[in-house]
Amino acid sequence: MASPDIQMVVTDLDGTLLNADHQISETDEQTLHWLGGKNVYRVAATGRTLYSANKVLSNDSPIDYLIFSCGAGIINWKTKELLYSLSLASEDVSTITHFLYHNQIDFQILDPVPDSHKFFYYQANNHNPDFNRRIVHYQEYARPISFPPERFGNACEILAIVPGEVSTYDMIKNNLARYKVIRATSPLDGKTLWVEIFQHQVSKGNAAAWLCSKIGCNSDSVLGIGNDYNDIDLLQWTAHSFVVANAPDELKTQFEVTDSNSNNGVTKAIQKIFGDAIH
Repeated sequence: MASPDIQMVVTDLDGTLLNADHQISETDEQTLHWLGGKNVYRVAATGRTLYSANKVLSNDSPIDYLIFSCGAGIINWKTKELLYSLSLASEDVSTITHFLYHNQIDFQILDPVPDSHKFFYYQANNHNPDFNRRIVHYQEYARPISFPPERFGNACEILAIVPGEVSTYDMIKNNLARYKVIRATSPLDGKTLWVEIFQHQVSKGNAAAWLCSKIGCNSDSVLGIGNDYNDIDLLQWTAHSFVVANAPDELKTQFEVTDSNSNNGVTKAIQKIFGDAIH
């Protein structure tokens, strides 16, 4: 029987629930089905946009809710109802993009959810292969702008893709302290620094807390599993928190470590809480 203490499991997707082939392993999928049979809510929490998440999840993927765009949106996975969304206001978009422009940092302005796969972009004269890679990947939805454009609308986020040092992230975070500035590793090349700038309430942790309040549970009854810096807020909020073995060493010193994403790390974290009787 499931532990009475756990009512929800929240797992990151890329590098955590998804293996190197961007798929959920058969073992982890069985574990998610088992959780559903025990009336445990199953939540995927990703930095991906809703459009991108739909590329790796199917309508019958065994989850109940999807937190996407680092917590800027939540949908009921079965009904596809958008439950929650946050955006940067037009004046905030203007403030952030002017700062990035004057510091010659390449950026993309993502449309409000659920259409945050569409974006405007400005590129300085920098060598930035990962920035170009994302434009090519989303070429149907990518729109260049001259700077400054005539007006700014609301946005899900401003994404700065930085081929330099972590110090650039620190500089952006310190100068834009009124916003939520999240460090992430590029899902495209697995190494380039992405700096994601959101409305100040946006995080996977805050989105999970909102969802818990809606369905009637609290952080003491939630298990969280992640692998990257954009999972930190979630893992600090959940009572039972794990990172997979392929996470950065810095995170493995902060949270309990499970096996890697290619070795059913999600299932093994869940086994540590529920015991070996799952399935």
